[in-house]
Amino acid sequence: MRERNLQESMLVMMVAPGEGAVKAKAKGKRQKAKGERRKAEGTLPNGFFLHPSSLGELQITGSYNLPVKLTPYSGLTPDRALDALASVGLQPDGRLLALGSYENRVYQAWMDEGPPLVAKFYRPARWSDAQILEEHAFTRELADREIPVVAPLAFNGGTLHAFEGFRFTVFPRRGGRAPELEDPKTLEWIGRFVGRIHAVGAMQNFRVRPALDVESHGVEPREWLLASGLVPADLLEAWTSATAFALAGVRRCFERAGDVKQIRLHGDCHGGNVLWTDAGPHFVDFDDSRSGPAVQDLWMLLSGDREFMARQLADVLAGYEDFSQFDPRELLLIEALRTLRLIHYSAWIARRWDDPAFPAAFPWFGTQRYWQDRILELREQIAAMEEGPLRVS
Repeated sequence: MRERNLQESMLVMMVAPGEGAVKAKAKGKRQKAKGERRKAEGTLPNGFFLHPSSLGELQITGSYNLPVKLTPYSGLTPDRALDALASVGLQPDGRLLALGSYENRVYQAWMDEGPPLVAKFYRPARWSDAQILEEHAFTRELADREIPVVAPLAFNGGTLHAFEGFRFTVFPRRGGRAPELEDPKTLEWIGRFVGRIHAVGAMQNFRVRPALDVESHGVEPREWLLASGLVPADLLEAWTSATAFALAGVRRCFERAGDVKQIRLHGDCHGGNVLWTDAGPHFVDFDDSRSGPAVQDLWMLLSGDREFMARQLADVLAGYEDFSQFDPRELLLIEALRTLRLIHYSAWIARRWDDPAFPAAFPWFGTQRYWQDRILELREQIAAMEEGPLRVS
């Protein structure tokens, strides 16, 4: 059974302009005026900080107001989201549309003037400020080279902001539809842009964002799940054995591939993060951006049996290799990376079960059937890793 791409649900929340929106706009104007006066005076208000980052122009602005623990998402009310946008000088008209996102909270917000914008409120404690800013620097680097990515907007000299316990970033709104991943021309077009992303990604390394490796995406999540007690007792031995054999297979794949190059990646380049318009594709959501082998940004575009995946990959590489050289040794890693994703995915859901969005979106998680299916998937992956790499003509 091949892993299915996540189908993001669309959660709609329309908030009519009201007292909260009016207060948000008025508050934003007052804060902006005060900020301009204090900037001219060389001072900053209590609780605010404005410091240069190690990433050039990028910096974080705003007020945490919670020195020990960040506010949970339950505190992210519509009014607070509007106030956060107003705090960087924007003027939302009070309407919000909650977009499909599990890891973070993402809203489309309409403005008094100009087009709607997208505000992303980061999950507390997942990334450090420096790691988020490094992602921003990478996407800005790509956008500066006219690669179609959605990069964050800067307000008050920064792209990462804080408001009452929440860190957030504002993006331009870019629409689009799902790409037709069975169309060779579409795959080749996407491949050209992934090749351009990787050509830039290979120019330097991430300094603070982590790498995709066996330890972080396989060993650690497996150990966490074993310690959690979530695997049913009557399936524990089978799941423990399947994950152990699967990770042994992953290691063999990496050993056979040898010392492949690690570059800066999108990290989660599946069809849901590639939006298509008449002008071609653009890439969104670099939240999982990290270092890893180039094939990590290619294999999630593939589906079907081995023969069909080989044809799809040939189409992708036809465009990719116009801009980046692909190391064929990385073909040995496709099923290994898929296996790591399966193990990591189970731990990802389990770790966020206290977030109400997760039980609502994944009601089948943790059931007897769920763990039985995961065991079967891993056994299939063990066999797939022994089949050898795809043959791309």
